[in-house]
Amino acid sequence: MMSDTQTKTATGSGVRASSNLLAVASGKGGVGKTWFSITLAHALTKMGKKVLLFDGDLGLANVDVQLGLMPKRDLNDVIRGRLSLDKVIQEYPEGGFDVIAGRSGQASLSALPSQRLSLLRDQLIDVSGSYDVVIADLGAGVDRTVRMLSATAARTILITTDEPTSLTDAYAFIKLGNAAGMSRNVSIVVNMAPSVAEGDKTYKTLLKACENFLRLKPPMLGMIRVDPKVKDTIRHQTPLLTRSPNTEAAKEVEAIAKAVWKAVEGGKRAAG
Repeated sequence: MMSDTQTKTATGSGVRASSNLLAVASGKGGVGKTWFSITLAHALTKMGKKVLLFDGDLGLANVDVQLGLMPKRDLNDVIRGRLSLDKVIQEYPEGGFDVIAGRSGQASLSALPSQRLSLLRDQLIDVSGSYDVVIADLGAGVDRTVRMLSATAARTILITTDEPTSLTDAYAFIKLGNAAGMSRNVSIVVNMAPSVAEGDKTYKTLLKACENFLRLKPPMLGMIRVDPKVKDTIRHQTPLLTRSPNTEAAKEVEAIAKAVWKAVEGGKRAAG
């Protein structure tokens, strides 16, 4: 398990955080955030890492749906105080990683009291000590739950597409994160890019806005091009790296996974 020293961020905020926790976020829904979280978890597992996928999209959880799981225990049991977080972890043998499922249709979970949300965060940090990487699939937008869990992560991966609303909302996420002191840890992934050139253009559009108005330069972590196999795997509730491991999208996520692991290792060394 990690020590408390290893679970402190360098933000100066004093908020507990985990050096191996990655948050996956988006300004809006429909950009492939959950699919990316699942595929990234699978890619890291195939690299030999022990991975936990945490469905932190409180109220609209769908990691279990995309994986075809029917969990007997989920995050709602933790929120209600019936079980501790480590007791709702379940294995996903097909992917080789563990999952903490959320609870769909529970809108009240998105308005958790601060004390319960803090307790959930602390339990997630404690659980992270048993894994090489923990990936938290956050809800779309920038509500209080998303901000707290993003602040807990060593790095937030922000998913965007070339749609104007997606870019606008991604910028809003970065702007609000900057006001909260989290801007240094945000990296961009452009998903569903029509081509490499178009994906690069999408990133540069977002980068220009950040440079001009926020004086920030969030780095691009990677790009994933449009791939019809992605919809096929979601429809069949099977991970892309299982059903279509040789597609371009699979290779692009695997490249991102390598970059992610390099960053995680660097963060662990910095944490001492």
